[in-house]
Amino acid sequence: MNLQILNLAINQEDGSMPGEGLTALETFTYFFLAPAGLFIGISLIVYLAVRPRNANGSAGRAITKIN
Repeated sequence: MNLQILNLAINQEDGSMPGEGLTALETFTYFFLAPAGLFIGISLIVYLAVRPRNANGSAGRAITKIN
């Protein structure tokens, strides 16, 4: 039984042809730059959507004030 399972795992299906491998630059782009770019882009969108909209800067953001 184990030999049959191993044989099925090793043999490729008929007609399946492996494609070209990725270059180092393509691998770096697809698996590092693209996810990092998406993360930064989404983070900026969220930051711009929820940032405080105070025109005075941080002067009016205090909850309490000591005179």
